[in-house]
Amino acid sequence: MELRGSGTTAIHYPAQISPTGATANVLLVLAHGAGAGQRHPFMVAYARALAERGVDVVTFDFPYMQQGRRLPDKAPVLEECYLLAIARAREQVGRERLVIGGKSMGGRIATHLGAQGVDELTGIVALGYPLHPPGKPEQLRVAHFPQMRVPLLIVQGERDTFGTPAELEPQLAPIPSTVRLHVVPGGDHSLVVRGRPAADVRAEVVEACVSAIAAWRDSP
Repeated sequence: MELRGSGTTAIHYPAQISPTGATANVLLVLAHGAGAGQRHPFMVAYARALAERGVDVVTFDFPYMQQGRRLPDKAPVLEECYLLAIARAREQVGRERLVIGGKSMGGRIATHLGAQGVDELTGIVALGYPLHPPGKPEQLRVAHFPQMRVPLLIVQGERDTFGTPAELEPQLAPIPSTVRLHVVPGGDHSLVVRGRPAADVRAEVVEACVSAIAAWRDSP
Protein backbone atom coordinates (compact mmCIF):
# COMPACT_ATOMS: atom_id res chain seq x y z
CA MET A 1 0.00 0.00 0.00
CA GLU A 2 1.00 3.65 -0.24
CA LEU A 3 0.93 5.79 2.88
CA ARG A 4 -1.07 8.64 1.44
CA GLY A 5 0.53 12.00 2.05
CA SER A 6 3.70 10.51 3.53
CA GLY A 7 5.84 10.54 0.38
CA THR A 8 6.75 6.89 0.81
CA THR A 9 5.31 3.47 0.15
CA ALA A 10 4.64 0.92 2.84
CA ILE A 11 3.90 -2.76 3.20
CA HIS A 12 1.15 -4.06 5.46
CA TYR A 13 1.54 -7.55 6.91
CA PRO A 14 -1.95 -8.39 8.26
CA ALA A 15 -2.29 -10.36 11.47
CA GLN A 16 -2.61 -14.03 10.58
CA ILE A 17 -4.58 -15.27 13.59
CA SER A 18 -7.87 -14.24 15.12
CA PRO A 19 -7.69 -10.95 17.06
CA THR A 20 -7.62 -12.38 20.57
CA GLY A 21 -4.98 -12.70 23.27
CA ALA A 22 -1.81 -10.74 23.96
CA THR A 23 -1.47 -9.22 20.49
CA ALA A 24 -5.12 -8.37 19.88
CA ASN A 25 -5.66 -5.08 18.06
CA VAL A 26 -1.97 -4.16 17.94
CA LEU A 27 -0.41 -2.14 15.13
CA LEU A 28 3.40 -2.28 14.97
CA VAL A 29 5.09 0.27 12.70
CA LEU A 30 8.55 -1.12 12.04
CA ALA A 31 11.38 0.94 10.50
CA HIS A 32 14.43 -0.37 8.65
CA GLY A 33 18.12 0.06 9.45
CA ALA A 34 20.57 2.46 7.81
CA GLY A 35 21.93 0.13 5.14
CA ALA A 36 18.86 -1.57 3.69
CA GLY A 37 15.16 -0.82 3.22
CA GLN A 38 11.91 -2.45 4.15
CA ARG A 39 12.30 -5.25 1.57
CA HIS A 40 15.52 -6.55 3.12
CA PRO A 41 15.15 -10.22 4.16
CA PHE A 42 15.56 -9.31 7.84
CA MET A 43 12.64 -6.86 7.73
CA VAL A 44 10.41 -9.15 5.69
CA ALA A 45 11.11 -12.20 7.87
CA TYR A 46 10.46 -10.43 11.14
CA ALA A 47 7.37 -8.64 9.85
CA ARG A 48 5.90 -11.94 8.64
CA ALA A 49 6.80 -13.76 11.86
CA LEU A 50 5.14 -11.09 13.99
CA ALA A 51 2.06 -11.11 11.75
CA GLU A 52 1.86 -14.86 12.26
CA ARG A 53 1.63 -14.16 16.01
CA GLY A 54 -1.34 -11.82 15.54
CA VAL A 55 0.33 -8.42 15.16
CA ASP A 56 -0.56 -6.11 12.27
CA VAL A 57 2.83 -4.89 11.01
CA VAL A 58 3.49 -1.95 8.70
CA THR A 59 6.96 -1.28 7.29
CA PHE A 60 8.05 1.72 5.23
CA ASP A 61 11.11 3.31 3.63
CA PHE A 62 12.75 6.51 4.83
CA PRO A 63 13.16 9.23 2.15
CA TYR A 64 16.81 8.53 1.32
CA MET A 65 16.05 4.86 0.74
CA GLN A 66 12.97 5.68 -1.31
CA GLN A 67 15.10 8.00 -3.48
CA GLY A 68 17.97 5.53 -3.91
CA ARG A 69 20.52 7.48 -1.88
CA ARG A 70 23.11 5.71 0.29
CA LEU A 71 23.48 8.12 3.20
CA PRO A 72 20.62 8.36 5.68
CA ASP A 73 18.81 11.64 6.13
CA LYS A 74 19.37 13.72 9.26
CA ALA A 75 17.42 12.71 12.34
CA PRO A 76 14.70 15.41 12.01
CA VAL A 77 13.88 14.21 8.48
CA LEU A 78 13.76 10.58 9.61
CA GLU A 79 11.56 11.51 12.56
CA GLU A 80 9.15 13.49 10.39
CA CYS A 81 8.84 10.61 7.93
CA TYR A 82 8.28 8.15 10.78
CA LEU A 83 5.52 10.31 12.28
CA LEU A 84 3.80 10.53 8.90
CA ALA A 85 4.07 6.77 8.48
CA ILE A 86 2.49 6.27 11.90
CA ALA A 87 -0.34 8.65 11.11
CA ARG A 88 -1.14 7.05 7.75
CA ALA A 89 -0.86 3.52 9.14
CA ARG A 90 -3.28 4.42 11.91
CA GLU A 91 -5.73 5.82 9.38
CA GLN A 92 -5.51 2.91 6.96
CA VAL A 93 -4.95 -0.08 9.27
CA GLY A 94 -6.39 1.11 12.55
CA ARG A 95 -6.11 -1.10 15.67
CA GLU A 96 -6.47 -0.03 19.28
CA ARG A 97 -2.85 -0.17 20.43
CA LEU A 98 0.21 1.31 18.74
CA VAL A 99 3.75 -0.04 19.05
CA ILE A 100 6.68 1.35 17.08
CA GLY A 101 10.23 0.16 16.58
CA GLY A 102 12.75 -1.04 14.09
CA LYS A 103 16.09 -2.53 13.26
CA SER A 104 19.18 -0.59 14.35
CA MET A 105 18.71 3.00 13.14
CA GLY A 106 14.98 2.46 12.76
CA GLY A 107 14.74 1.43 16.40
CA ARG A 108 16.85 4.40 17.48
CA ILE A 109 14.56 6.83 15.67
CA ALA A 110 11.59 5.13 17.30
CA THR A 111 13.14 5.89 20.70
CA HIS A 112 13.58 9.52 19.63
CA LEU A 113 9.83 9.66 19.04
CA GLY A 114 9.22 7.93 22.35
CA ALA A 115 11.22 10.68 24.06
CA GLN A 116 9.39 13.44 22.18
CA GLY A 117 5.94 11.98 22.77
CA VAL A 118 3.56 10.13 20.44
CA ASP A 119 -0.14 10.05 21.30
CA GLU A 120 -1.43 6.74 22.64
CA LEU A 121 1.88 4.95 22.17
CA THR A 122 1.94 1.59 23.98
CA GLY A 123 5.62 0.72 23.67
CA ILE A 124 8.78 0.53 21.56
CA VAL A 125 10.71 -2.45 20.19
CA ALA A 126 14.36 -1.93 19.20
CA LEU A 127 16.03 -4.82 17.39
CA GLY A 128 19.76 -4.20 17.82
CA TYR A 129 20.09 -0.74 19.36
CA PRO A 130 23.05 1.15 17.81
CA LEU A 131 24.51 2.46 21.04
CA HIS A 132 27.60 3.80 19.28
CA PRO A 133 29.40 3.45 15.92
CA PRO A 134 31.62 0.35 15.78
CA GLY A 135 34.98 1.05 17.39
CA LYS A 136 33.82 4.41 18.81
CA PRO A 137 32.35 3.63 22.23
CA GLU A 138 32.69 7.26 23.29
CA GLN A 139 30.08 8.38 20.74
CA LEU A 140 27.02 7.29 22.69
CA ARG A 141 23.51 7.77 21.30
CA VAL A 142 21.71 8.10 24.62
CA ALA A 143 21.12 11.82 25.19
CA HIS A 144 17.36 11.37 24.80
CA PHE A 145 17.05 8.39 27.14
CA PRO A 146 15.99 10.41 30.24
CA GLN A 147 13.00 11.75 28.29
CA MET A 148 11.61 8.31 27.43
CA ARG A 149 8.09 7.94 28.78
CA VAL A 150 6.88 4.66 27.28
CA PRO A 151 7.92 1.04 27.88
CA LEU A 152 10.88 -0.17 25.84
CA LEU A 153 12.11 -3.59 24.72
CA ILE A 154 15.66 -3.80 23.39
CA VAL A 155 16.82 -7.05 21.79
CA GLN A 156 20.62 -7.01 21.67
CA GLY A 157 23.12 -9.52 20.34
CA GLU A 158 25.86 -10.53 22.74
CA ARG A 159 28.52 -9.77 20.08
CA ASP A 160 26.97 -6.55 18.76
CA THR A 161 29.80 -4.24 17.58
CA PHE A 162 27.43 -1.27 17.87
CA GLY A 163 27.19 -1.92 21.60
CA THR A 164 27.17 -5.11 23.63
CA PRO A 165 24.51 -5.73 26.27
CA ALA A 166 27.16 -5.12 28.91
CA GLU A 167 27.83 -1.67 27.42
CA LEU A 168 24.16 -0.93 26.96
CA GLU A 169 22.80 -1.95 30.34
CA PRO A 170 24.26 0.89 32.46
CA GLN A 171 23.05 3.44 29.89
CA LEU A 172 19.45 2.34 30.45
CA ALA A 173 19.37 3.44 34.10
CA PRO A 174 18.23 7.05 33.39
CA ILE A 175 15.16 5.87 31.46
CA PRO A 176 12.15 6.48 33.74
CA SER A 177 9.87 4.02 31.93
CA THR A 178 9.94 0.22 32.05
CA VAL A 179 12.84 -1.27 30.06
CA ARG A 180 13.43 -4.88 29.06
CA LEU A 181 16.81 -5.95 27.67
CA HIS A 182 16.62 -9.31 25.90
CA VAL A 183 20.07 -10.70 25.11
CA VAL A 184 20.63 -13.04 22.16
CA PRO A 185 23.61 -15.23 23.18
CA GLY A 186 26.28 -15.14 20.49
CA GLY A 187 24.23 -12.74 18.37
CA ASP A 188 25.70 -9.97 16.23
CA HIS A 189 24.13 -6.63 15.30
CA SER A 190 21.65 -8.37 12.99
CA LEU A 191 20.93 -11.00 15.65
CA VAL A 192 22.76 -13.67 13.64
CA VAL A 193 24.23 -16.47 15.75
CA ARG A 194 26.94 -18.64 14.24
CA GLY A 195 25.86 -22.26 14.02
CA ARG A 196 22.25 -21.53 15.00
CA PRO A 197 19.39 -21.51 12.46
CA ALA A 198 18.09 -18.01 11.77
CA ALA A 199 14.51 -19.24 12.13
CA ASP A 200 15.22 -20.42 15.70
CA VAL A 201 16.70 -17.07 16.70
CA ARG A 202 13.83 -15.23 15.05
CA ALA A 203 11.27 -17.34 16.92
CA GLU A 204 13.01 -16.46 20.21
CA VAL A 205 13.04 -12.75 19.41
CA VAL A 206 9.42 -12.71 18.28
CA GLU A 207 8.42 -14.48 21.50
CA ALA A 208 10.22 -11.76 23.47
CA CYS A 209 8.31 -9.11 21.50
CA VAL A 210 4.95 -10.80 22.05
CA SER A 211 5.71 -11.20 25.76
CA ALA A 212 6.57 -7.51 26.07
CA ILE A 213 3.41 -6.46 24.22
CA ALA A 214 1.34 -8.62 26.56
CA ALA A 215 2.99 -7.02 29.61
CA TRP A 216 2.35 -3.54 28.22
CA ARG A 217 -1.29 -4.46 27.68
CA ASP A 218 -1.68 -5.64 31.26
CA SER A 219 0.19 -2.75 32.87
CA PRO A 220 -1.92 0.06 34.39
